[in-house]
Amino acid sequence: MSTIKGLNARRAAWEVVQAVGGGAFADVALERIFHLYSFKSLDKALITELSYGAIRQRYYLDCWIDFLGKVPAKKQPPLLRWLLHIGLYQILKMNRIPSAAAINTTVELAKKHHLKRLAPVVNGILRSALRTKENGLLLPKSNNPTLELAKNESLPIWLADELIAWKAIEGANKIAKAFNSISPIDIRVNKLRANLKEVKELFDSFGIPNQVIPNCPYGLEVRAGLGEPRKWPGYEEGLWSVQDRSSQLIAPSLGPLAGENILDACAAPGGKSTHIAELMNNEGKVWSVDRSSRRSKKIFANSERLGINCLQLLVADSNELLGKNPEWKSFFDRILIDAPCSGLGTLARHPDARWRINKDNIHQLVLLQSQLLSSLAPLLKNGGKLVYSTCTIHPEENFHQIRNFLKLESEFLLEYEKQIWPGEEDNGDGFYIAVLYKSKN
Repeated sequence: MSTIKGLNARRAAWEVVQAVGGGAFADVALERIFHLYSFKSLDKALITELSYGAIRQRYYLDCWIDFLGKVPAKKQPPLLRWLLHIGLYQILKMNRIPSAAAINTTVELAKKHHLKRLAPVVNGILRSALRTKENGLLLPKSNNPTLELAKNESLPIWLADELIAWKAIEGANKIAKAFNSISPIDIRVNKLRANLKEVKELFDSFGIPNQVIPNCPYGLEVRAGLGEPRKWPGYEEGLWSVQDRSSQLIAPSLGPLAGENILDACAAPGGKSTHIAELMNNEGKVWSVDRSSRRSKKIFANSERLGINCLQLLVADSNELLGKNPEWKSFFDRILIDAPCSGLGTLARHPDARWRINKDNIHQLVLLQSQLLSSLAPLLKNGGKLVYSTCTIHPEENFHQIRNFLKLESEFLLEYEKQIWPGEEDNGDGFYIAVLYKSKN
């Protein structure tokens, strides 16, 4: 490991960016790095900010490489392109990092790790970027609003185009800026073991700054960057779970009552299943279904920690439930379909997600969501309630999906629906909720 101050942390961030460039998920790549090397908390914070920031700002940083370099970003060797992102992000987006340190460490990484011959290129592009910034210059402007939004907020061009179509330029800019903000960590107090006041006082006593989340009866907000939540007081004792404030609205919209049979059809990792169980006072049965046995183990671990014993775990494809369990026809009092979706509402938390999703993916997801709705509708009792939710903002997955379902299933009525947009609802993720009632006749 290097003795140059901060070099190891930057190398680790570069490894994360390389892994994501090769197809890995950012959170998995980051966790792997933390297991592989031993870093102090300050270094971990730097690695997280630098890697997630460089991934989030990929298109913006590519535009700078295109502007300053002789070879376009996408034609650069990937190793060089990702290293330039690490250096440029520090110069252009991290005011607390001295520019000299950003340039020197990036050039040093090039020399030590397979890019020695290209170290002068790294040095030249980074110094040009610094001069441009110091002279108050910006990237060349385009007359195309979509290209400007995509460049300035680092979005795929197709998504920038869609945002403007949905929300006009001002609204699109607001959402895009929310995508690039650092999300706080929201927690949901487990009402079976504590109340909001007790957990707030516990955090206060440990010096963890927190505040109550408006319109969220069990929610507390903690500023990001205060270490790993599982090491905070009360976690091991099951007093609370990590759950975004928008997501905390889903289970209450189902209206669960003690003693009922409730189906959570796409349950892993279990946040909504356990929330439903807490709202039912742990009385009744919540069938938590997921296709992945690995992810289902997380549901079990969460329920154990929270002291919940009313969950019935089932590893299965929810589309096949009725065929394999014909006795479940009209069996459930309430059904939650927290559907697989594009995740476009959670881009602030998942910096790599914006580069994974495209229009073809969304079309395939819409078909999957439609299939889940039609497969699960017969399992609901007459007079029962079905909640369909997603963590996306794409209308095809939300409003249009539900409109199409209601045309096909005349016994269902729409009671309530809400689209939460990033940046518009108390800083939560983008979510959609539709509450459907199945008539008794």
